[in-house]
Amino acid sequence: MTQRNLPLTSELYDYLLTQGRMVPDALLAELVERTREAAPGQAHMSVAPEEGALLTFLVRLLGATRVVEVGTFTGFSSLCLARGLPAGGLLVTCDVSDEWTRLAREFWSRGGVADRIELRLGPALDTLRALPAEPHLDLAFIDADKPGYVGYWEELVPRLRPGALLMADNTLFSGEVIDEYPGEKAAAIRVFNEHARRDPRVELVILPIADGLTLARRLPSGEVGA
Repeated sequence: MTQRNLPLTSELYDYLLTQGRMVPDALLAELVERTREAAPGQAHMSVAPEEGALLTFLVRLLGATRVVEVGTFTGFSSLCLARGLPAGGLLVTCDVSDEWTRLAREFWSRGGVADRIELRLGPALDTLRALPAEPHLDLAFIDADKPGYVGYWEELVPRLRPGALLMADNTLFSGEVIDEYPGEKAAAIRVFNEHARRDPRVELVILPIADGLTLARRLPSGEVGA
């Protein structure tokens, strides 16, 4: 199959951010810098600017009011998700680190969205299993430990209302998913990708955004994905 994607030079990437109105504002840019200072070896764990802008866009597009995030880190993606919520909307975000999420709380407050975010510290599977079991979520975003993706998926999909969206980050994992002998995390992502692809409850696409982003739509009962 012929590849149609453009090589993304740094100049073209800057153009993309500018023309797509995806350049981080002052608050997001400061959060990125503070994250680099606090966690220089882990700063790459924050989502890319264009991905953050897409999160806000999709929350607004769906009219989402109930959102779940697995993996908070320093709060960049949480801030982007919460910005898309209307008054009365709620983002439940899961993490195990009090240290990193303290920085997240500061920026949620400064960004005026702290009242829309509920942080739950502890194993994410426990948090997800404590959510109401019936379909009620409008959107979910997975960006946490890669071996845990399948478990998170299985807890989230039944809780998505028909037409809701589940997104999973890093699903191309620097291209390592097609290596003959992938590392542990890339191998876990490959297992997850196959698990998601075979799930008859959703239809999905993988987009070459940042490190790969899977978007899966929860199918209404009786509808078959393409």
